[in-house]
Amino acid sequence: MKMSDDNLIIRREVYLDKLINRRDNGEIKVITGSRRSGKSWLLKKIFRNYLIENGVPEKNIISVSFDIDDISTESDLREPNTLKSYLNKKITSETENYYVFLDEVQEVDGFERIVNGLNARDNVDVYITGSNSKFLSSDINTIFRGRCDEVRVYPLSFKEFCSDRNESAAELWKEYYTYGGMPALRNHHTPEQKIVYLQRLWAKTYLSDVVERYHVKNVQALESLVDSLCSAIGSLTNPLRIQNSLKTVQKVRLENDTIAKYIGYLEDAFLFEGAKRYNIKGRKYYESIKKYYSVDVGLRNAKLNFRQQEITHIMENVIYNELRIRGFLVDVGVVESRVFHNGKSEYVQNEIDFVASNGMEKYYIQSVFSLPDEEKMSQELASFRKIDDSFKKIVIVGDDIATYMNDEGIVFMGLFQFLKNDEIVK
Repeated sequence: MKMSDDNLIIRREVYLDKLINRRDNGEIKVITGSRRSGKSWLLKKIFRNYLIENGVPEKNIISVSFDIDDISTESDLREPNTLKSYLNKKITSETENYYVFLDEVQEVDGFERIVNGLNARDNVDVYITGSNSKFLSSDINTIFRGRCDEVRVYPLSFKEFCSDRNESAAELWKEYYTYGGMPALRNHHTPEQKIVYLQRLWAKTYLSDVVERYHVKNVQALESLVDSLCSAIGSLTNPLRIQNSLKTVQKVRLENDTIAKYIGYLEDAFLFEGAKRYNIKGRKYYESIKKYYSVDVGLRNAKLNFRQQEITHIMENVIYNELRIRGFLVDVGVVESRVFHNGKSEYVQNEIDFVASNGMEKYYIQSVFSLPDEEKMSQELASFRKIDDSFKKIVIVGDDIATYMNDEGIVFMGLFQFLKNDEIVK
């Protein structure tokens, strides 16, 4: 993929730090993420420059690309014995440290043996990327027998997107929630070019990857399922609901188990993520229902031909992705309580958009586009008021407000403050 010099400005500090922290840890660093999200650029440009700036000789950084679309690739290096011989000739010392980058390594038959062999050498630090066609998240631990360290890369966050731009936050936000953060969009300057690029990714890259890997026969049904997931971002759903929607709206018939299987394919391809529903007081998961979010809102919009621009759901999707970029595990929270209604006792469920945790910290977060009056405020805070633990509660508002805390200890902040300041929720 062609990258302009402008891309050098975006250093992708979040991922660079992750690679720095994993340097020389004895494990295979596996860079994962959706196609065209910037994995290769991170490894071969940003991290390589960091190593050189910190004293690693260029000859000790061995980078090989096996991308079938990369005209600079030496095709014979895809032959395992040729590659092994090439690498052995490059690693000329037993005392110097070497850094080996293998990009799109799945194009090499038996690559796992070569990679495991490299990693067994004390002075070699191995980094690999792979496309979703043959190299998905569910394969990694099996291939490398647990000796790997995964770094997940997402498209540009809003903060990265804004890093070298001078327009107002409102203008940048409108562009971001419309076209998303795929890095190569920086090479496309008109709305038409951006739309064509995003739709081409779906047609020629993502769906073809899934179809090729899993030998999907009913491609039309797969596309209909993708459209259904894109339409329902931020809404509770399960295979049965999707089945009914496909049958009613798109006149497509799919069995529940096929829908569940196809969703698994799309999650493994890093195109969607499912957030489980979690009972906060009962401390248990509802396994049968989830919310699904798109890895990139621009990709989501393009798949729907930009028909459904519901800013509330798009904002929620962006917040979800931002939390995942910051390393949080994210669930959908449910608070159950008993109330009396018409003389009868009944259970009521209040939803919390996100329960975000990273092992040490937990945050309860509501995504609210606007709070026009006290009634809306009361509705949004009802869930928080039923939680009796001490973890921080945050309301992220679409309006550009200053951060403050109310008398109940609930923090209110504007969307831009949250997205552009990763110290607020870290």
